[in-house]
Amino acid sequence: MSTNIVWHHTSVTKEDRRKRNGHHSAILWFTGLSGSGKSTVANAVSRRLFELGIQNYVLDGDNIRHGLNKDLGFSAADRTENIRRIGEVAKLFVDSGQFVLTAFISPFAEDRALVRRLVEEDEFIEIYVNCPLEECEKRDPKGLYQKARRGEIREFTGIDSPYEAPEAPELTIETHRYSVDECVEQVLAYLRERGMIPAAKTD
Repeated sequence: MSTNIVWHHTSVTKEDRRKRNGHHSAILWFTGLSGSGKSTVANAVSRRLFELGIQNYVLDGDNIRHGLNKDLGFSAADRTENIRRIGEVAKLFVDSGQFVLTAFISPFAEDRALVRRLVEEDEFIEIYVNCPLEECEKRDPKGLYQKARRGEIREFTGIDSPYEAPEAPELTIETHRYSVDECVEQVLAYLRERGMIPAAKTD
């Protein structure tokens, strides 16, 4: 890392952007097994926030690996670097006054903790998308579990690579028990209760 660099402070602050937007900004970090519903719920939350006039953007695991992180594999070291880069990008979105929704397996607790340390205390919201492995395997939307069981994919989370479930997430949603819409409402309720987005309008 070069030592000949100095942080340049911008003329428009995070607080300025939040005031203009009329809402807080934070990382909504969706973590869970493949097939648990992370991307589905994150995108559904994004759509609802958009409809409410809340600035937001979704960073999806597969999409990021098509571009920014296409040089990374799935070894433990590469998974850590994958999450580190995402964390730095997510931090920029928070600074821009937006909510950034990230949908990544992010199996290692320390990697998620690293991202949490990048931002302020109320700017990292860990959302555990809790769905039993058996249910994820039944869904298997990409056929990945079948390939992993056959040995065609190595170091697959939940099969031959561990998933460290969050011990104290800000929010847990159970996609095997609740519909997508119900999970979305749980996320929005959390944000409203903490004053991060405006309260729901009543007739």
